[in-house]
Amino acid sequence: MTTAIEVAPSLLRFLTCGSVDDGKSTLIGRLLYDSRLIMDDTLATIAKDSRKHGTVGEDIDLALLVDGLEAERQQGITIDVSYRFFGTPKRSFIVADTPGHEQYTRNMATGASNSDLAIILADARKGVLTQTKRHTYICSLLGIHHVVLAVNKIDLVNFDQATFDRIVGDWARFASGLGFTSLVPIPVSARFGDNMTQRSGNTPWYRGTTLMDHLENVDVDQDAASKPFRFPVQRVNRPNLDFRGFSGTVASGKIAVGDGVVVAASGQQSRVARILGLDGDKATTVAGDAITICLADEVDVARGDLLAPLADRPDVTDQFAAHLLWMDEEGLLPGRQYMMRIGNI
Repeated sequence: MTTAIEVAPSLLRFLTCGSVDDGKSTLIGRLLYDSRLIMDDTLATIAKDSRKHGTVGEDIDLALLVDGLEAERQQGITIDVSYRFFGTPKRSFIVADTPGHEQYTRNMATGASNSDLAIILADARKGVLTQTKRHTYICSLLGIHHVVLAVNKIDLVNFDQATFDRIVGDWARFASGLGFTSLVPIPVSARFGDNMTQRSGNTPWYRGTTLMDHLENVDVDQDAASKPFRFPVQRVNRPNLDFRGFSGTVASGKIAVGDGVVVAASGQQSRVARILGLDGDKATTVAGDAITICLADEVDVARGDLLAPLADRPDVTDQFAAHLLWMDEEGLLPGRQYMMRIGNI
């Protein structure tokens, strides 16, 4: 007799970004609406607010589902990062709706810092703009490897394939050297739902996937799982004198009970005695798992430390080269001392 094991849907964290007025908030609203994930009372409220703040005439302005600040609704732009959680039978999602206005680029970077995939929007009438390129570069800088170029408002150019191909070509030439694992262009109309959750009859020339289908099936865990084991300690778990564990989320790689580990900064060594997950003890753990690790020896490990394999300890140095995303109004000055926060402190 065989027993079926129900596997929980995986989680995908993604963001929408791009230039102002490219339709980022509307795109998220359309995904929620077409997936039937909006309560009737919420939909009624949005319909009422659309008559007051909406920008689509008598239609429901789906952007209001995520533009929650009064200032955002009055100006018709996104200012702060707005997070929404939703799910389908195949996958769970946390989406960050980020602002497109240049003034709020630092907020976009905040949303990108915790994302596995980016949907970069481009208005089909305007093409690839400076902010489109800026957001693409920031996504690369923050380690996002999977990108979708959603050429939005394709209905406003009569679903023209030549326009779509030109925009994709312009963007691909810019993004090709940024180290992305996947670049997927999709022609969409977020307002009317073309190629969002269902294939559109208005784009018979497009043979690719819908946006939702790509989000449900893209594999973002393979990249992290293939890298060396890295475990940032978020909390020292000490409920009593007989238990001392180190809690956090596996950032990359995998580890098993009995494997040797090293505290990256100090070089102290031990081995994994226990791995505890939500359902109790585990023999192994991989990237993305939230766990508690118990070590065989009483080594000094504190919040902010990093556990790594004995054979693949990160380099420890007092000098390094890096590309910085500098968001302060005052420029960085060579020679000035700066304090840097490292780890989960």
